[in-house]
Amino acid sequence: MVELSALFHGFAVVLTPFNLLLMMIGIVLGVIIGVLPGLGGANGVAILLPLTFTMPPTSAIIMLSCIYWGALFGGAITSILFNIPGEPWSVATTFDGYPMAQQGRAGEALTAAFTSSFVGALVAVVMITFLAPLVAQFALQFGPPEFFSVYLLTFCSFIGMGKGSPFKTLAAMTLGFALAAVGMDTVTGQLRLIFGFTDLMRGFDFLIAVIGLFGIGEILLSMEEGLSFTGKSAKIDPKIVLETWKKLPRYWLTSLRSCLIGCWMGITPGGATPASFMSYGVAKRMSKNGEKFGTGQIEGVIAPETAAHAAGTSALLPMLALGIPGSPTAAVLLGGLLIWGLQPGPLLFVEQKDFVWGLIASMYLGNLAGLIIVLTCVPLFAAILRIPFSIIAPVIIVICAIGAYTVHNAMLDIWFMLLFGVIGYVFKKLDYPLAPLVLALVLGDRAEDSFRQSMLISQGEMSVFFSNWLVGGITALSLVMLFWPLLSTLLARLRAA
Repeated sequence: MVELSALFHGFAVVLTPFNLLLMMIGIVLGVIIGVLPGLGGANGVAILLPLTFTMPPTSAIIMLSCIYWGALFGGAITSILFNIPGEPWSVATTFDGYPMAQQGRAGEALTAAFTSSFVGALVAVVMITFLAPLVAQFALQFGPPEFFSVYLLTFCSFIGMGKGSPFKTLAAMTLGFALAAVGMDTVTGQLRLIFGFTDLMRGFDFLIAVIGLFGIGEILLSMEEGLSFTGKSAKIDPKIVLETWKKLPRYWLTSLRSCLIGCWMGITPGGATPASFMSYGVAKRMSKNGEKFGTGQIEGVIAPETAAHAAGTSALLPMLALGIPGSPTAAVLLGGLLIWGLQPGPLLFVEQKDFVWGLIASMYLGNLAGLIIVLTCVPLFAAILRIPFSIIAPVIIVICAIGAYTVHNAMLDIWFMLLFGVIGYVFKKLDYPLAPLVLALVLGDRAEDSFRQSMLISQGEMSVFFSNWLVGGITALSLVMLFWPLLSTLLARLRAA
């Protein structure tokens, strides 16, 4: 009852004309940021942060958090329509979202993505409202061994639960680890694998790799097949939204499972990107139509989008309760709190009730407003597919190049984007999966840091990964996932015997 009373007080703070206007502006700006590949929610919030310095802290955080929700929604648009992830966590959405768009089901895919995003974020906000103290205590138990075990679980689930060849998955993942190792070693400060090129000191940026692998790689494949001078059929009947909503309740178990994975990864903090990959992998294994994933299954859109939004939203909880940002965007918001003179931590809930509960209330309203805005525009987004690909392909290449350039304002990044485009093309021709490469590239350096810190703590003892129930449980689950094909074969033989 105390939380409910504080939440209603938060709604009273938010429901003023000025704050509602800022909410709408934030959502629209966020969707635009999410659509543009390479910009990203964290960069968008960072760019617009100075605009909020003259505002009251509550109004400022409402606008910035709504930019975040909009970016979460917007990342799915280009992923589904053009196979270009606008955000890192939208990579898994391309696996089934893009094939659906190619089959003329763009409206269905977009509606499923946006609705799933809303559900994931709503569950995370409800959890933040009622479970903040318990979750804060749980998050404090995570150290380097626990973080490494979470990353290990993500990698092992991809190798053991994938439908393709585990050796091809492992090969792609190994290449991703090698690319992630390029640049400066964050533990010792030494340079690795730069071969005398100082421009490689910062390593390969994940967003540039994703833009190249998916965007440019897809265009190269289309060029080989011959540019189509006719646009894809795109149904823009608003009835599609209602028809899709009728289908979604069938996948309630997938949504619930994805919410749990997303909230867990957001709080720990693992992040929205591994949450979306892990949720997609689990859904693929658990689904009756798992072998059809990657061909345009709506379940393959629901799982990653639900998990990404649940993780992205729940990442704000450790930021508010402990001052530990659970995502890059949460880190930018943390900087904003310090600039406004607010100290994140348990006392924030006592000393700044208007601010905290105003922010939580804005999560409810901002998420709902975001769903209404993007669903209203589904016909507009789907109609983009009517434009002939021969016209839109050069536009996509220009947008990709702009996105790659804006990451570091460096021309070299555009060449890297083209190089990754060729790698993506070769991988698709040789039937190697791109997802493990991308996963290893984004999480490889973090997993390495956590592993080396764990080794320093334990003085080289591997037993640190079984030193308590939490890390031991996650590590054991990782090993089960890794050897799942072998275990399932043995179980099948035992049943037959």
